[in-house]
Amino acid sequence: MINIVLDIINYILVAILIGVSATWIVLIKSMLRTFNESPFLDKFEKKEHKKPKVSIILPARNEEKFIEKCLDSLIKQDYDNYEIITINDSSKDSSGDIIKKYSEKFPKVIFVDAKPKPDGWIGKNWACIEGYKKASGDLLLFTDADTAHTSSVISLAVSHLLSLELDVLTVIPRMLCLDKITKITLPMISTFLHTRFSALRVNDKSKNTGYFFGSFFIIKKTTYDSVGTHEGVRQELIEDGALGKKVKESGFKMRMVRGEHLIDAVWARDINTLWNALKRLMVPFYLQNAKLAVASSIGVLFLLFMPFPIFAYSVISFNDTTSSLVLVVIAGIASALVYTGAILDATKGLDLGIKYALLAPIGGFVVVGGFFAGLIQAKSKDAVAWRGRTYSMKGQTQRSINV
Repeated sequence: MINIVLDIINYILVAILIGVSATWIVLIKSMLRTFNESPFLDKFEKKEHKKPKVSIILPARNEEKFIEKCLDSLIKQDYDNYEIITINDSSKDSSGDIIKKYSEKFPKVIFVDAKPKPDGWIGKNWACIEGYKKASGDLLLFTDADTAHTSSVISLAVSHLLSLELDVLTVIPRMLCLDKITKITLPMISTFLHTRFSALRVNDKSKNTGYFFGSFFIIKKTTYDSVGTHEGVRQELIEDGALGKKVKESGFKMRMVRGEHLIDAVWARDINTLWNALKRLMVPFYLQNAKLAVASSIGVLFLLFMPFPIFAYSVISFNDTTSSLVLVVIAGIASALVYTGAILDATKGLDLGIKYALLAPIGGFVVVGGFFAGLIQAKSKDAVAWRGRTYSMKGQTQRSINV
């Protein structure tokens, strides 16, 4: 009787892992295609065009460790017709003083001291709209304070946008990890950026996937106004995803390109910001469709983590039965596929060493933990903490990511 029960359990696990393996094969195939076929910021057919004024909108809250490097990189741009509107978003550190000094020294830097954030707004969205009020350019370039740019980025972005007659262009940066746990975790979570939210899907008119990288997107002012500016996404936690979705749904011509060799952006700074970033990804899912969000989190649990403990169980409990042998083989294949995806993402997508991908079980566990924490706290008073603020999402809806 015990053997029959064990056989049933083994075959159930085998069935689950066959599904996991099939999913990973699809994901790996998609990642390879994304890496091989995605367009680059500096590779396009250039056409003659004007040089419209670009207003760079740079929100900053408690960014004293990063803002100088970002401003230095923007000041050194080889494009001559631009302004840098830098917004101090009620910082509690020296960010405001740093921005003010730069504005006094460099005429291109315009200092904006944002008014206190009103209720119903996410902080970054409020800072962006405060900066937009001061913008005088026909093109708006949104970037983050922990981003650094090579000197030709604006020239390339403007030329790419106008040569291809686009309304919006967003650039995939090289995502920097400042601590080891983030380096272990990022290859697991960014798998979805290179598949579900890949450049190939965003650039495909037949797909409904619209997404921006908040660290760099350049948009025509008329397009930005048409989709409602950041005011139209004022309550969105993932505002870049929400704006990208609105642009795609409105029929504007948008494009996502690779620029890892031209732009650096910090993805997470430490374990605390990593944890909140993971929760921030799951909260919008839950607020759109709670049941589907829970189901998706369980799916991610089996996709990123469960093959490893199941493989360990299959080895420890191995016996002469067919079910035991099949489980060992399938669990081994599933685990190997997870490692393959992590290594591929770490080396081709993130420029990280293989050693971090080899710790995929830890990375998968952290991702799953962050997702479930997001589900649990989605309707709490402090669902998400971000840049020194906490947000209650109770009674709110989120449209940033298609469920």
